[in-house]
Amino acid sequence: MKRRNTLQALAALAAAGLARPAFSQTTKIVFGYTAVTDFTSVFVAADQGYFKKRGLDVELKFIPLNSTIPAAVQADSLQIGGPTPSVYLQSVDGGLDQVVVAGGGVTSKSITGFGLVARAGSGIKTAAHCVGKKIGVPGLGAFLHVTFRAWLKDQGVDYKKVNFVEAAFPQHGDMLRGGSVDAVVSADPFMSRITDTGVGYVASYYSTFLPEGQPTIIHVARRDWAQKNAAAVRSFQQAVQEGATFMQNPKNNDAVRATIGKYIKLPAEVLAKMQISPPGPVVTTKQLDYWVALMKEQDMLKTSPNVNSLLFK
Repeated sequence: MKRRNTLQALAALAAAGLARPAFSQTTKIVFGYTAVTDFTSVFVAADQGYFKKRGLDVELKFIPLNSTIPAAVQADSLQIGGPTPSVYLQSVDGGLDQVVVAGGGVTSKSITGFGLVARAGSGIKTAAHCVGKKIGVPGLGAFLHVTFRAWLKDQGVDYKKVNFVEAAFPQHGDMLRGGSVDAVVSADPFMSRITDTGVGYVASYYSTFLPEGQPTIIHVARRDWAQKNAAAVRSFQQAVQEGATFMQNPKNNDAVRATIGKYIKLPAEVLAKMQISPPGPVVTTKQLDYWVALMKEQDMLKTSPNVNSLLFK
């Protein structure tokens, strides 16, 4: 009798153990970002605990040049990174198999947070004045480079007659001051710092010619990693969407700006007046089609990618 009771007790304990939920292991993700507000929904998701509550351990890693992000994702030093659409599409065109899992900022005609900043005394005022000049861009083939060339073309200027050099955002002010470039295509907070010191001036807020709602930053992962970690990718998407919702609530403005300052290391006075790119956490085939067409015009793609296959589903 005692043996039977013991066996029954052990069976009950075993059944109870099977009934308990399985232990959920936290997924580690190193996410690569650059020093722009287009990553704010990710910053917010990290600070507000939206990743953590979904079982994600997301480490945010600063990357100086956007153009290096796809290679870092491919090498698995980043599991997810935020290249510009043009940098991403060129990497796919070059053979990397990576998919879009979410989006960062999007364009808006009300945003004047980036533009052409000329060196004081350079005399640059129009697109035509850029011919023969040396202009720094934060990533050859990246968002600002491609869209600025599109603006030059729209203004009747051959962008091939402009000498572009790659320069990370933090270097822009020093390069203008030292005279190594005539102008830079820059963005806040670096643009405001340059104009506040008198080293340069905004020659054009060329960004206002861009169509509304086009992605400026997209979040990508290696296809095999995303497929293997599909549940984690879904959780990442949900967290970023929740971060975007938090951003859009005016009551959270101070908290959002404080979070930006934490990851981009900005002083309070700069944070208080800078514009924040509106979020676009979901990327569509139509948006990628826009970028493919723009890049085709600039002979940046050898192939015509099937954009539908580039979105993680």
